[in-house]
Amino acid sequence: KELIKCELHRLEAGPSETAVLTREQGLQYYRTMQTMRRMELKADQLYKQKIIRGFCHLYDGQEACAMGIEAGINPTDHLITAYRAHGYTFTRGVSVREILAELTGRRGGVAKGKGGSMHMYAKHFYGGNGIVGAQVPLGAGVALACQYQGNNQVCVALYGDGAANQGQIFESFNMAALWKLPCIFICENNKFGMGTSVERSSASTDYFKRGDYIPGIKVDGMDVLCVREAIKFAADYCRAGKGPIVMELETYRYHGHSMSDPGVSYRSREEIQEVRSKSDPITMLKERMLSNNMASVEEIKEIDVEIRKVIEDAAQFAISDPEPPLDELCNHIFANNPPMEVRGTNPWVKLKSVS
Repeated sequence: KELIKCELHRLEAGPSETAVLTREQGLQYYRTMQTMRRMELKADQLYKQKIIRGFCHLYDGQEACAMGIEAGINPTDHLITAYRAHGYTFTRGVSVREILAELTGRRGGVAKGKGGSMHMYAKHFYGGNGIVGAQVPLGAGVALACQYQGNNQVCVALYGDGAANQGQIFESFNMAALWKLPCIFICENNKFGMGTSVERSSASTDYFKRGDYIPGIKVDGMDVLCVREAIKFAADYCRAGKGPIVMELETYRYHGHSMSDPGVSYRSREEIQEVRSKSDPITMLKERMLSNNMASVEEIKEIDVEIRKVIEDAAQFAISDPEPPLDELCNHIFANNPPMEVRGTNPWVKLKSVS
């Protein structure tokens, strides 16, 4: 399959312009992306029923980014992202059940019901992070650990176009370049930072060039194969000891910034509809597979039915699972300390923390 050519910054050659997709890979990518989509739509529904409360940033529309990244790195590589983290939590190996139960704040959630939407973690996944841009220096630190341990692993540090003007990002770029850290800095440009369009927030919207002295690549973030090939290229570049690389994935979110943003006051419904009809990542993959006779309409339908069932079961679990009891409130402050007393909201309230 011929891919849309990537734009390059300070690079002689870029990612492969052709991609090979096997039937197995195609079906796996489809299943993963469709599961993410259905999971987010279920979260939307549970939020509107007031079963999920608080912060909730949905990932629908951007599935090709998470899927393409996971397909281009190894499970032992590291990944850290901002607070639009449900999709990455899933691609990094956490079940839909644990994600939805975390959203509803229940015991069976991936962070025992104490993290919620923005704070989920898994092996080699350092979570959603609630502070804009704060995950980028942490990602550089994880890359420093990879270099220090000499394990040939890389770290993917993701941020949005809204965080791209943060000072801490440029500080991280500088250190990563000085120390040649194996870090792939990725800007998921979904065109809006909250309700502000990139043109109104950034004097330069060429986010892949913003690393200046660090090479950059601009990629079609709606095509899972484009993303995969670009990530493979970037990971090889980092593993070769050449230092960090900056990547911009051009993508789009269908929902508002968070559930408290209807998402149509700063852009038209027609704009969202146009992206859906012309460049939806899941539809494009499905059509590519059907037109190349890699799958039948029946097979795709079967997968969709299976996914619906998984999501429904997970939602039932997330609604019926109990909330964590109050006496667990302060547990896990430290990983392996003897039980300790924690002061409550006043000096007379004593709580207990068990690791």
